[in-house]
Amino acid sequence: MLKKLKEGDEPAFRELYARHSKQVLVFAYHLTHSAIDAEDILQETFLRLWTNRDHLPEINHFGNYIFTIARNKTLDHLRKVSLQRKLIDQVWANISDISDDLELQLDARESKALISEALARLSPQKQTIFHLSRQQGLSHEEIGQQLSLSKSRVKNLLVETLKHIRLYLAQHSLLLAVLFQLACVKFS
Repeated sequence: MLKKLKEGDEPAFRELYARHSKQVLVFAYHLTHSAIDAEDILQETFLRLWTNRDHLPEINHFGNYIFTIARNKTLDHLRKVSLQRKLIDQVWANISDISDDLELQLDARESKALISEALARLSPQKQTIFHLSRQQGLSHEEIGQQLSLSKSRVKNLLVETLKHIRLYLAQHSLLLAVLFQLACVKFS
């Protein structure tokens, strides 16, 4: 089967996917606690297998090999999520904290005002999702439950909202756009 895969045999690839995808999905879900993220990791795992099929090493136990790829993809994902969450928290803390320094207070007010202006140009649904996510700290799943939307739809709308805000900030303040860009890497 692996020899056929190396030769680009799609039915062999589909067979390997059929045999191992459920276990990889469960493994990724167990570590991420997110069905969407687990599905993404599953797809990335098998995409890597397919795109690197010409360079596959000698594999004695395919199950171990595919789980190694899945483990690495999952760890990469968790590192990325952790780093991005810290950046987002830092940016929002910087914007929200009230400082004795007048200049910092003015920067915070300007930041909030520009973000509010950017949000005002969006649909009420996107505004609500942004508010629930960023100001109330709700997860995509919690927001979806409140608004009767799927978790993936909430994520997509939040991505669109963050891109809109980033572009708006870029047009009005280069420094704010850079900070916001760093905070939004997760959603791009």
